[in-house]
Amino acid sequence: MGAWFDNFFFTYQSLIYSVGVNGLLALSMYVVLSVGQLSLGQAAFMGVGAYSSALIAKAGAPIPLGLLGSVAAPALIAVVIGVPTLRLSGIYLALATIGLGEVLRIALVNAHFTGGALGLSNIPLLGDYTGLFSIYGALAAALLALLMVTRSSIGRAMEAMREDELAAGAVGVRLPRARLTALVVSAALAGLAGAFNAHVTSFIGPNDYSFDTAVTILSFALLGGVGSPLGPVIGAAILTLLPEVLRPLHDMRLAVNGLIIVVVVLFMPRGLVVWRMPRMGSSPP
Repeated sequence: MGAWFDNFFFTYQSLIYSVGVNGLLALSMYVVLSVGQLSLGQAAFMGVGAYSSALIAKAGAPIPLGLLGSVAAPALIAVVIGVPTLRLSGIYLALATIGLGEVLRIALVNAHFTGGALGLSNIPLLGDYTGLFSIYGALAAALLALLMVTRSSIGRAMEAMREDELAAGAVGVRLPRARLTALVVSAALAGLAGAFNAHVTSFIGPNDYSFDTAVTILSFALLGGVGSPLGPVIGAAILTLLPEVLRPLHDMRLAVNGLIIVVVVLFMPRGLVVWRMPRMGSSPP
């Protein structure tokens, strides 16, 4: 790497990592919103992935094995809780998944093997550039996969569910299976994001996965829009970088940050990115 990039990277290393991690979290929220489900369990799944990978790595296993665990553990939990909770919809599903997050947080606070309220420290670190390429490689792969899905017949079914679930079911979309699949994929992405965050910061704690985190992840998707997987990723990048850009405003930057979100939600309800991928076999509009 060039000297200029090395200096830039080591100055803004934490911010660069955060943009990539938040991009993965934004995609995890996109997946459930794209099928018309309002789930706020992404922070909980992020915590499961982070603790799973951290504990596996601290036991002496290679970090890649921990990353696999960070995908498998939240996906398994999503399967277990998905069957009963996905009978709910709208605000009821949101409340149920908020409850999941609080149960997880309390369990982590009271569990000795997770470090309790003090959290886990001295988590094995990914190398500086290894972390960079791993995070952004995973983000690019997930984004490409979701972009291809949105162009397929699966994407049409997802859009139909988002616009009118009853009509989607009437034309043959298997609603329970689609909801569960979306929840499992969302959980896996959130868990991977949590693991990456753990391995680049070397410390995690229960309060990192609170209700505030869940709302922040939701705001990524609301700001960017869910018409395309690109929208939430762009929303995540903006909301991650905005506090740094507004740093000269000091105490006013949080107010300006919130004002921007309110303005976008009020005047651009579809988000900043309203462009949608053309379907396979169809010409662009």
